[in-house]
Amino acid sequence: MLFLVRHAESIENATKYTGFYANPRPWSGPAAHVLSRDVVGLTPRGFLQCLWLRQTLRSLTGPDPAIYTSQYRRALDTAALALPGLPYEVTALLNEQHYGAATYMTKQELYATYPEGAEDRQTRKHLWTPPGDGGESLAGGVLQRATAFVDGLATVPASDVVAVTHHTTILALRAVLERRPVTELVDEARLRKTPNAAVLVYEQATGGLFHARGTIQPDC
Repeated sequence: MLFLVRHAESIENATKYTGFYANPRPWSGPAAHVLSRDVVGLTPRGFLQCLWLRQTLRSLTGPDPAIYTSQYRRALDTAALALPGLPYEVTALLNEQHYGAATYMTKQELYATYPEGAEDRQTRKHLWTPPGDGGESLAGGVLQRATAFVDGLATVPASDVVAVTHHTTILALRAVLERRPVTELVDEARLRKTPNAAVLVYEQATGGLFHARGTIQPDC
């Protein structure tokens, strides 16, 4: 079994339009990325969601699941609080999409600063490559990382795997696991994102293919 977990609610999630996204942005692109990766933690609601995850995952997994998490603090905190006392492996394969110089830019500032990429961002979001060092598209870098992560599951000795990751990375992982076009998943996400702390359940069948078995959403 494979359990994809979106990290619990972060300060960024809760204050997106009143906190981190300002116009003009007060930080440079590299500084904004470091802030997003290393500083942003969980809200009080996020801590409650971790307690919910602790009970939920305990009922779903065996006693010794293999646990993987991204390098972002909000994912690390979720793994540590939801699965206390269990070892986990940190991997960049589960990182959020790298938005490069566009990290924490409002759309207004982004389009004014980088007008050449505005059309892709507006109409071909999966192909849009954020400007600056490290910027990666969903259909390029993120999907490649997701494919590498799923391919690596073949060598994991544990029967159950828990992966704590991020919304955009979950889209890429779903594209690989469910064998669906990433564009289809992006369109679905425009209507409704994967909730914070939601658990997406997959079962691996004979032959290695995964099949979706449903999504469990937090009640807090």
